[in-house]
Amino acid sequence: METDRIRDILEAVLMAAGKPLSIEQLEAVFEGEEVRPPRNLLREALEQLERDYAERPLELRRVASGWRFQIRADYAPWVQRLWEEKPPRYSRALLETLALIAYRQPITRGEIEEIRGVSVSSHIIKTLQEREWVRVVGHLEVPGRPALYGTTRQFLDYFNLRSLDDLPTLAELRDLDALHPELNLPDPDQMTEDGAAAETTAEAREADAQDEVVPSEATARDEPAEASGDAEGQTLH
Repeated sequence: METDRIRDILEAVLMAAGKPLSIEQLEAVFEGEEVRPPRNLLREALEQLERDYAERPLELRRVASGWRFQIRADYAPWVQRLWEEKPPRYSRALLETLALIAYRQPITRGEIEEIRGVSVSSHIIKTLQEREWVRVVGHLEVPGRPALYGTTRQFLDYFNLRSLDDLPTLAELRDLDALHPELNLPDPDQMTEDGAAAETTAEAREADAQDEVVPSEATARDEPAEASGDAEGQTLH
């Protein structure tokens, strides 16, 4: 099968999927063919698609779960007007908590509270887990066996990351005046759903109203360390 034909098939499949597809899933669409294209040809076709869409409103983006078509961020303000309901907004406290989990994972709720200097409400942890951005990866072997939290593939996909290695370093973040010190947190009043910020409910805002930001002394970690014996979940690629 010619590369151009493979490219067209992959384009159609990715457009129809509406979600990231791994290389294994893309290979599966060629089952039943007399000659299945090798993986290297699939990758060549994907690279060609990336180039074809380089100057278009759509882009082919590789994230943790595979490849997907998505609207470029430049066009988000217009696309969002298709939906009458405004996306929810998240509090600064929630975003700080998410940032600490991403950079210090695996991390316990107590360690997050120690770094931030304030308590972490159960609503924040529940929201992060419901969005499937955060999961329990194990338990710390100390009295009480507190849960260890880490990020998920869904977190990487949402923020257009292939792996935790793609997170900006804390040194890079210190140079960005628009972001809160050391935590890479956008102002929730200025960000939309596509910018990963949103408004919490009145109840959640009341719970977070007392929070004061304490700059983190954290250093970035690459991937979650392997947790204790009952660790569960998936491996991030």
